[in-house]
Amino acid sequence: MSAVMLVVGEGLLADHMCEELSSQYMVFRQTDFGAIVPGSIDLALVLHDAWNPSVHQKAEEMFHRTNTPWLRGFVSFGEGVIGPLVRPGMPGCSQCTDMRRLMTGHDRKEMWEIQKRLELTGGMQQEPWATRTGLLHLAHLIVAEVQRIIQGNQAQSKGKVCFINLKTLKSSWHRFLPVPLCQVCSQLPEDSPAMARISLQQSPKVTNDSFRSRSLDDLNKVLIKDYLDPRTGLLNNKMVNLVHTFADVSVNLPLFDGDEGTAGRTNSFAVSELTAILEGLERYCGLEPRGKKTVVHDSYNHLKNQALNPIEVGVHAKEQYERPGFPFTEFDPDRSIDWVWGYSFLQERPILVPELLAYYSLGCGSRGFVYETSNGCALGGSLEEAIFYGILEVVERDSFLMTWYAQLSLPRIEPNSIEDQELLLMIERMRAVAGYDLYLYNSTMEHGIPSILAIAKNRKEKGMNLICAAGSHLDPVRAVKTAVHELAGMMLSLDEKLEKNQEEYVRMLHDSSLVQQMDDHGMLYGLPQAEERLQFLLDENRPLRSFNEELQWKSRHLDLTEDLQDILQVFRRKNLDVIVVDQTTPETIRNGLYCVKVLIPGMLPMTFGHHLTRVTGLERVFKVPMELGYTKEPLTAEQLNPHPHPFP
Repeated sequence: MSAVMLVVGEGLLADHMCEELSSQYMVFRQTDFGAIVPGSIDLALVLHDAWNPSVHQKAEEMFHRTNTPWLRGFVSFGEGVIGPLVRPGMPGCSQCTDMRRLMTGHDRKEMWEIQKRLELTGGMQQEPWATRTGLLHLAHLIVAEVQRIIQGNQAQSKGKVCFINLKTLKSSWHRFLPVPLCQVCSQLPEDSPAMARISLQQSPKVTNDSFRSRSLDDLNKVLIKDYLDPRTGLLNNKMVNLVHTFADVSVNLPLFDGDEGTAGRTNSFAVSELTAILEGLERYCGLEPRGKKTVVHDSYNHLKNQALNPIEVGVHAKEQYERPGFPFTEFDPDRSIDWVWGYSFLQERPILVPELLAYYSLGCGSRGFVYETSNGCALGGSLEEAIFYGILEVVERDSFLMTWYAQLSLPRIEPNSIEDQELLLMIERMRAVAGYDLYLYNSTMEHGIPSILAIAKNRKEKGMNLICAAGSHLDPVRAVKTAVHELAGMMLSLDEKLEKNQEEYVRMLHDSSLVQQMDDHGMLYGLPQAEERLQFLLDENRPLRSFNEELQWKSRHLDLTEDLQDILQVFRRKNLDVIVVDQTTPETIRNGLYCVKVLIPGMLPMTFGHHLTRVTGLERVFKVPMELGYTKEPLTAEQLNPHPHPFP
C-alpha cells in the first residue's frame, strides 16, 4: 500500500510537488490548516513560495496533536529552505532550526524583528528570487528527500536543514542541535535536590601523565561536526591567527546582543581549534540555565537552612552600592530571587545557590546584587574532570588577586630550572620571536595547590610593556604552560591597540574609575608608566628559586577522581567548601561533555571594571598573607592595593 501524504500550502512549489508525488503516493491537498487534517498520514509537507513563520508554528501545533511527522519547504530572502524533518515527541523542530539559523547571522536582531512582524502580518507576500526555475529545483530536492524518508533510507533532513541559493542553485545540508529552551519541543526536567546530588565516580586518565578523561582525538570526531557550522551551528565561525607566537585559533559564539570569541592556544593549530570549541561550549553553558528549569523563587531568609549566603562568596562594599549609577543593588535577604540547586562537598548535601551566581549573564539590572563572571566554569569529558578544572580556575584567580590585593612579594622562580624541554623551547620562542622575557612567581596559597603568576616583560621599545597571566594545576609545569600560552595570546596582537589608545590608558592610570571593561585591566599595564605598581614582584634583589624547590605537589594517580578527592580533602582541612552547580546542557551531554560552575566561599572572585571589585565578606584576603608569613599581622581594608588589578 502506497504511503499517504498531506500537502499544506499554496503556490507553484506546492502545486508542482502535488503533481510529482501523486504518481507514487496517495496525496491530500490543503491550502491552510482550516480544514481537518486526515488521519493516518505518513508524512505531511508544508510548502510555500515565501516565508510565513506563523504557518510553521501552526504546523507544529497541529502535527503534534495528530502525531504526524512533517517536512517544510519555503523561500526566504533568495534562499530555498528544506527541513527539518519534525517528528512529534522528539526534540528538534522547525522553531529550533529558525533560532539556530537566526543566531548565526550578523543581522540577527533585524531578522528577529522581521520574523515577529511576519508572524503578525501573515508572512511575506512575494519573494523576488522565487522564480519558476528556482522553485522547480527546490521541488526536485524535496521529492528526493521525501523518497528517502518514506523508504526508510538515511533521510538527510533528520536533524539537518538544507539551504539552496536560488541564484546559483547551489545547495548544502547543515546540522542543527535542538534548542533546550525551545517553547515547542523542549523536554527539560525541573531542577531538584536529587538532580544536584553528586556521587563521584571513577574517571580514568587517558594516559599516565594526563589529567583528562577523554582524549582530543576522541573528541575530534564530534566537536566540529556537532557544534561548528556557519549557518546553524552553536558556534558559527573560526579564525586562525598567524600573528601570535604560538598556535592560536578562535571560534565565535553568537549571542543575541553580539558575538563572543573564545580562543584555543596551544602548540598545535588542530588542538587549538578543538580547545576553542570546548571553550565556546563552556561559555555557552554558563550563560543561563539550559539543562533544567529553575523552580525555586524565594527569599534567603525563608531558605537559609538550605541555601548559600551570598555574602560568603563576596559582595560589593556598601559605598559601592551607594554610588550614583552603580549597576547593582545591595543584597536583601528578604527579597525573593531565583535559586538553583548545587552540591556542597563540605556539607555533603544539595544546597541552593542564587541563580545569578551560578549563571553569569543573569545578574545585570535591578535584580542583580553582584558582578559575576565565568570564574569557576569548566567543561570536561566527565563530571569529575569538569569539577577538577573548575576548582583549578577558582584557585588560579584567587591566588592572583590575593597576590595583588596584599602586594605579596612572591618567591621568584628561575625558568631555566624547569625540567621540561617543550616548556623551555616555548619560553625561548617567546623571547626570540615576540621579544619578551618571562618572570615566574610561585603564587601558591595556604591550601598548597600549585599556582603560578607570570609576567612577560617587553625587551623592545614599542608595544605592551608588561603582560600578566596566571595558571594553576596539580602538575606545576602545566600551570606554567597555561600562563605562557595566555601571555603569548596577547603579545604583538595588542601592540597596535596600545599605540592607538595610549592617551585613554594614560587617563586610566591617573583615574582608576575609568577602568570599566575587561580589556582595560591588561591594557593599562601595557604602559611603561604603570610598571612601578608591580615593583613588589619585579624587585630584582631577591634570589631566584629553583622550580622543583618551590613547587613540589606530585600526582601519581591513574584516576582523575583520586586527584579531585585529594584537592577536596585539602579544602576540608582548611574548612573551605566546594559548591558545584551542574550547568550541563542537552547539547553537550549528547557527546558526554559536562559543564559545571564551582564556587568556593572565601576565595576571591575575579571581576573586571575597577568599580566592581568584590572583597566584602571575604576574610581570607586579610588573614592568608599573615598565615603564609608575608605579614606579621592581619591586613586591614585600608592596606589592600587600591589600584586596578592587571589580570587581562
